[in-house]
Amino acid sequence: MKRGYLLVFFAASMWGTLGIFAKLLYRYSLDPFTIVFYRASIAFTLLLLYNAFKNGLTLKRQKLKFYAFYGFFSVFLFYVLYFYAVKVSSVSLAVLLLYTAPIHSTILGYLVFKEKITPMKLFSLSMVLLGVLFVTQLNEEVNLLGIVLGLLSGFTYALYGILGKIAVKEEKPEEALMYTLGFGALFLLPFSRFSVPLEAMPWIFALALFPTFLAYLMYNHALQEVEASRASIVATIEPVVALILAYLIFHETLSGRQTIGAVLIILGALILQYEESISS
Repeated sequence: MKRGYLLVFFAASMWGTLGIFAKLLYRYSLDPFTIVFYRASIAFTLLLLYNAFKNGLTLKRQKLKFYAFYGFFSVFLFYVLYFYAVKVSSVSLAVLLLYTAPIHSTILGYLVFKEKITPMKLFSLSMVLLGVLFVTQLNEEVNLLGIVLGLLSGFTYALYGILGKIAVKEEKPEEALMYTLGFGALFLLPFSRFSVPLEAMPWIFALALFPTFLAYLMYNHALQEVEASRASIVATIEPVVALILAYLIFHETLSGRQTIGAVLIILGALILQYEESISS
């Protein structure tokens, strides 16, 4: 298997722990924006130290506007839109619309990078989206604002991969990630509170280390080898991992419908990998 796909798989698997960390941290009465702010700012600090020791630090003044744009849309705005989508509709609807990101990535990948939209890619994409529909078990009352916010969160999520692919063409992935998270934390600052119970700090640090620092580092490295659209489709393994962890840790039951959805998502990712192997 191509190294880039393995990196995406491991990154998405770590992102699948986000719901576990959120459930643990909500026990300490923390609001979402405070959690996200600490997640971004601690990960930024880790990357600052990582880059200082590995590469040395040089301020890329000519790229600051790009990274401000990147951090605003793909860190700050993404989370704002997603959390408001959850607030005005439901978690199921928000997650489902968030994972329309591969559609946006496929279209943007074609427009920006001239990535081919092959029949196999469309079939794989359809299978993945059908799987997400099964996994989320959408049956709540839907409202227009929730749909708009959810679709926009999916678009900003897709933008991360597109802008990341542009960034890693000229920058080291770890440097691109450092600037992006730094600006994201800066934009989140006005919405955050700083009072966090001491008992919650180990969970916040783990959240910043695994599904942020390590996961995004892997994903950014993968974007040097894998098309943004393909990476986005493979990354939809995340909700499957989240369901499995929720079952193992919190004993949340997987229904037959959710199991079928998980299988569809995995098959969609495998079909995508198969097309890559026969075309290379």
